[in-house]
Amino acid sequence: MKTIAIDFETANEQRGSACSVGLAWIEDGRVTRVEERLIRPKQMRFSGMNIAIHGIRPEHVEDAPEFPEVMDEFEDDFRGATMIAHNAAFDFSVWRSCLDLYRQSYPELTYLCSLKMSQRVWPHFLSHRLNILAEHLGLRFAHHNAAEDAAVCAQAAIEIARQVGAAAVHAIPDLIGMKPGRLLANGYEPCTCRKG
Repeated sequence: MKTIAIDFETANEQRGSACSVGLAWIEDGRVTRVEERLIRPKQMRFSGMNIAIHGIRPEHVEDAPEFPEVMDEFEDDFRGATMIAHNAAFDFSVWRSCLDLYRQSYPELTYLCSLKMSQRVWPHFLSHRLNILAEHLGLRFAHHNAAEDAAVCAQAAIEIARQVGAAAVHAIPDLIGMKPGRLLANGYEPCTCRKG
């Protein structure tokens, strides 16, 4: 069972303005591969606030491929994979919005939210932001670099699996009352957790 953590950064407040994607592959309870790709948004409008967060400027992406080409590179990896993102509602809305912008259908896949998982497993944390989890795990990283965010998301999911006694990350939902989200060719279902 393939598990891949994913993180997007956006050029502006529009969800369809992805300007970078980071991916981290989990195999046998460890991160085995991390990739980052810059993306040229369809509309090259960068907001100062977004630049301040991730440091990506228009000149960094002017020669980068657009969203469909970037994601096509990983099409085989995504097929049959369980995806995971920290605050999956955001990252998967970026993915859907970009696909909508290019009038492409959604890939069929299952996804998990490491933010919801961490809230369930570590309820005593004052915050469940990625930088707080990285600190808890003893990891140093460049926050809001898509590849590093994806890698920390993956490491957090591996630790959560260990904490709850799951054989692998994709087995966590059954142990914590989580319903995985799904992307479907004609829509999506959000990732949710039972109350309590």
